[in-house]
Amino acid sequence: MKKILNLLVILPLFVLNACGQSNNKQQNTTTKTIAMENVISKPENPYYSNTDTKKLDVPNAEWKKILSPDLYAVAREADTERAFTGTMWKSETKGTYYCATCGNKLFKSDQKFVSSCGWPSFFEQTSKESITFKDDNSYGMRRIEALCGRCDSHLGHLFDDGPEPTGKRYCMNAISLDFVPDGVASTSGDLETIVIGGGCFWCVEAVYQNLDGVKSVYSGYAGGTVENPSYEEVSTGRTGAAEVVEITYDKTKTNLDEIFKVFFTVHDPTTLNRQGADVGTQYRSAIFYKNENEKKIAQDLIKELNTEVFSNKIVTTLEPLKKFYIAEEYHQGYYENNKNKPYCEMVIQPKIEKFEKVFKDRLKKK
Repeated sequence: MKKILNLLVILPLFVLNACGQSNNKQQNTTTKTIAMENVISKPENPYYSNTDTKKLDVPNAEWKKILSPDLYAVAREADTERAFTGTMWKSETKGTYYCATCGNKLFKSDQKFVSSCGWPSFFEQTSKESITFKDDNSYGMRRIEALCGRCDSHLGHLFDDGPEPTGKRYCMNAISLDFVPDGVASTSGDLETIVIGGGCFWCVEAVYQNLDGVKSVYSGYAGGTVENPSYEEVSTGRTGAAEVVEITYDKTKTNLDEIFKVFFTVHDPTTLNRQGADVGTQYRSAIFYKNENEKKIAQDLIKELNTEVFSNKIVTTLEPLKKFYIAEEYHQGYYENNKNKPYCEMVIQPKIEKFEKVFKDRLKKK
């Protein structure tokens, strides 16, 4: 404990721009999953499972409460994302693709090919039941719509211009897919989640994606009074919600004590409702605990940091987690997909560099 505390460099990283300036709805496709099969964690979605193949009959009114607006528009209203969105269309990483709405297994990476169309493309599905089809005569065209075999969500379309051996091209919307890379040996019993807020969620997400033992990081919202709020609603500061990240971690490789130490290193927990130029209750420093043990670990560390490290009192709030709402798709993996933007270079990158310096022995192997 003392060793890491002595390493904490508590210098506020004053930012030059605010997280809430971008309203660009162009989505960035990211890996929104835990890197292993059958353990994708989406606590905000009670219907999500990578193992349950039982047919779902969920009304759209219910899905609208659960899914992000962007995913709902594609999955339940058959909207289409722009071609060449994100990087999934050209990815050749080995792994498994699941329905982003319900978790149903759809494709393996060895059934994928890089198509010039700009959407993720496959020549075969994992099983006959995984995807169903129906005629689509919308927009004056005759096409075959591809639907998830478990939840009937729109995935994309099927065409007859694919490669051998099937000659088929499953043209999928990236937002409709979750991807899990191969090669992780953890078991679901070793995984836990914690929700924290330390200002702009782009910054916090980018840091924890580099910590060994962290399996996934989702940007989202927690702590407010509005059900499934949008980014625009949270940005007003009137919902009570904070920008947060949900971290899923492997207990055999890291723990809450380390996760909290990273948290108090990469943001300034002594400024009330503010991180640099990001001002408002939505940017408050907060830990959302699920049980008394999580709360006590946070309390004990805060007490020690107040005594030994910080001259100003820590104002991080400890709040019971009621529900985590995942943020819109374009917020996920924001730094990874926008490294050359000024905010990423001037605000997020210094936080990552600070993390890498203090926790140099705890970085993920790349």
